[in-house]
Amino acid sequence: MTRALPDIATDVVRWQAVHGRNHLPWQQTRDPYRVWLSEIMLQQTQVATVLDYYTRFLERFPDVGALAAAPEEDVMALWSGLGYYSRARNLHRCAREVVERHGGSFPRTAEVLAELPGIGRSTAGAIASFCFAERVPILDANVRRVLTRVLGFDADLAVARNERALWDQATALLPQTDLHDAMPRYTQGLMDLGATLCTPKRPACILCPLHAQCAAAAAGNPEDYPVRTRKLVRRAQAWWFPLLHDGEGRIWLQRRPSEGGIWAGLYCPPMFESEGEAHAWMARRGVSEPPEALDTVFHVLTHRDLHLHPLLARAPGDAVRAGEEEGGTAGWFATAQWRALGLPAPIRKLLEQVHLPNAGQAEAIS
Repeated sequence: MTRALPDIATDVVRWQAVHGRNHLPWQQTRDPYRVWLSEIMLQQTQVATVLDYYTRFLERFPDVGALAAAPEEDVMALWSGLGYYSRARNLHRCAREVVERHGGSFPRTAEVLAELPGIGRSTAGAIASFCFAERVPILDANVRRVLTRVLGFDADLAVARNERALWDQATALLPQTDLHDAMPRYTQGLMDLGATLCTPKRPACILCPLHAQCAAAAAGNPEDYPVRTRKLVRRAQAWWFPLLHDGEGRIWLQRRPSEGGIWAGLYCPPMFESEGEAHAWMARRGVSEPPEALDTVFHVLTHRDLHLHPLLARAPGDAVRAGEEEGGTAGWFATAQWRALGLPAPIRKLLEQVHLPNAGQAEAIS
């Protein structure tokens, strides 16, 4: 399954110093708040996308206390468009726990960090390694790919004991000395190798500092790693939603429940699993004219493909009143107002494209 290796840490550390990514804003600090924020944002999201969000978050929430004190709606609004919104909810909960349980200071060990909301073992290892030089491994997707290839680790990672075995081997490969400098650079170096050279397809093996030691490169089959038999099961889902406007440029939106489900805690039009349910909702509010069926919006999530069917209609008079549904978290929003809300990316894009009479001039009904 694997083979013994000489020390690889020195090669990774040296390579990272010269060829790795050393210009990113979260690499210029050992502040755990900033490192933690970047690690959460970078989960399943490209660096180029994260950069602007990271800057805006620090401007609005410069420290963990500011984030903990903010309303959840403000956090979700700033996160809007970054996707995987459970990260934002956990980010907010984590900040509050750091303040309430740890006096506003992040724990200094990966073991305690991993007890906080939204911080798994790998993220905890990254924070502890970067900020406190703790000798702990990480196994994000990039690092997992690098290490399974170098080690020739061909056990199925869908099996828990094999995942644990890889963690053990990753721990054995960590630097032994000069941890203050070596641990942050080694951890970053493995991330950089996976992101730039040891890519899922067509890895640039000849440029890799671990090429001479890599079992997968020697066998000529790096794309066979990592091995995971359990595949992601995708499914399609269709939603119909009334895009109700009042003729004065306002759109009816309501906040989805904060716990569970897609887009939890974000503002959306009412969502229904059938067209009939959407029409019935509009009929109960006095919408008598047939709505305009807009083009279907296709949106890809991790586990499913969404087919969104917007139905544009005008509400008669005060047929829908602000706050009448969802415990008061619903209402009419003018353009400037809904732009400041936490909205799912496809809903925000749709609202930007739909032309409404007097849009941008209306005041929300209170």
